Amino acid sequence: MMLYRQMPSNGDRLSALGFGCMRLPTRGGRIDKAEAMKQIRYAIDNGVNYIDTAWPYHGGNSEKFLGEALADGYREKVKLATKLPQFLCKSREDMYNFFDKQLGKLNVEVIDYYLIHMLNGVAWEQMKGLGIKEFMDDIRAKGQIRHIGFSFHGPKDDFPRIVDDYDWDFCQIQYNILDENNQAGKSGLRYAASKGLGVIIMEPLLGGNLAGELPKQVKAHYDKADEKRSNVEWALKWVWNHPEVTVVLSGMNTMEQVSENIRIASETPPDSLTEKEVGILRKAADTYLSLRKIPCTGCRYCMPCPVGVDIPTAFELYNNRYLFNKRLTNRMLYLMRLGGIMAGEKPHLVSQCVSCGKCKQVCPQGINIPEELKKVQKEFEGPLGKVVMTLGRAYMNRGKKKRGHDA
Repeated sequence: MMLYRQMPSNGDRLSALGFGCMRLPTRGGRIDKAEAMKQIRYAIDNGVNYIDTAWPYHGGNSEKFLGEALADGYREKVKLATKLPQFLCKSREDMYNFFDKQLGKLNVEVIDYYLIHMLNGVAWEQMKGLGIKEFMDDIRAKGQIRHIGFSFHGPKDDFPRIVDDYDWDFCQIQYNILDENNQAGKSGLRYAASKGLGVIIMEPLLGGNLAGELPKQVKAHYDKADEKRSNVEWALKWVWNHPEVTVVLSGMNTMEQVSENIRIASETPPDSLTEKEVGILRKAADTYLSLRKIPCTGCRYCMPCPVGVDIPTAFELYNNRYLFNKRLTNRMLYLMRLGGIMAGEKPHLVSQCVSCGKCKQVCPQGINIPEELKKVQKEFEGPLGKVVMTLGRAYMNRGKKKRGHDA
C-alpha cells in the first residue's frame, strides 16, 4: 500500500512517489496518449496523488495531455503541479499570459502546486525585477493557485538566498546518490526542511542513468548486501530514506516502471535502511565518482571564473558523458545549461576560458583545470554545438517576442 508523507507547509498528505510527466511514452515522436493515460490512471488507482508537469515538456504538449488524462474524476484524486517558464518571460504580463494558457491546457481553474521553473540566483534576480513576487502574491490571493514553490538548478550558494527571499510553500531539487553535494545538495535539503518547506525530489535516478547497467565495481558493493535489490531500488530507497523528503518524482514511461516504483515506494518509509545498507550505498556512490574522467568534487573553490566559465558544471557533464556512455544527452545538457539557452543568461561555455590559471591555483584536487577544459570543449562544442545553440536561442527569443502567446 502506498506510503504518504505530509507537506509541512499545509498538511497535505502526499504520496511518497509522484508521477513526473516529462518522459511519457511516445510513438512517432509524440505522446502515446493511450499508453500514457493507462499508466497515469493506474498509478493514481494505486495511490499516487501528486502529478508534475511543465510548460516545455514534450514540446509543450504535456500539460494539454494531462488535462485529458485527468478527466473522468481523476482530477479530484490528485494534487496537480506545473511550472511558470520564467526563462521565456520578458515582462510581468508574460507571466499572466503563460499562466492563463496553462489553466486552459490543463482544463482547470486552480493549480494545486505552482512552481517557478529552473531558478538560480541570476534568474531569480531578473524575475524579481519583472515583478514575480507581485505576480505570485496576486494569483495566490485570487485562489488560482493553492501553493507556490520553485524548482532549482544552480550553484549551492544560490539556494538558501532564494529560500529566504519569499514566503515559499515548497521547493523542488535534484537529489540522488551522485548529487548529494551538487546543486542544492544535502545541505539545501536540510535547509529547506528547517524553514518549513516541503521538498520535492527530481532526478532520483539521474535522468535514468542510475537505472542502466551497473559498472562492475559498483555492482560488487551491492552484491555484499544481505537483501538483493535492483540498482533502481537501491537508488530510490536512498532518496526515500531521508525524512526531509516529501515526494520523489519519477519520469516513468512503461507499466513495468510504474508498478516497480509503486512497490518500492510502498516499502520504504524514512530511516528504513540499515546502517550496513547506508554504508553500501555510500561506497557505491564513492565508486561511481572514482570512475570519473576528471576528479572534480564540485566544491566550487574555482568559482567565480573571471570570464564566466561554469567549471564545475562543465566537468560534471563531461564525467557523466563517460560514466554512463551518453554523449548526445550530455552534449544537449551542456549546451542548454552553459550555452545561455534555458535560463536566459550569458553563456558560461568552456571555450570562453583564457587560461589565466586562477582556478588551477585554488583547486584542492590539484586539477590542471585549463587543460581539462580543452577536453570538454573538444567533446561538447564544435560545429554541431554552435548549430544547436543558435537554434535554441532562436526558439527562446521567439517565445519572448510573442510574449507567451505562441511559445
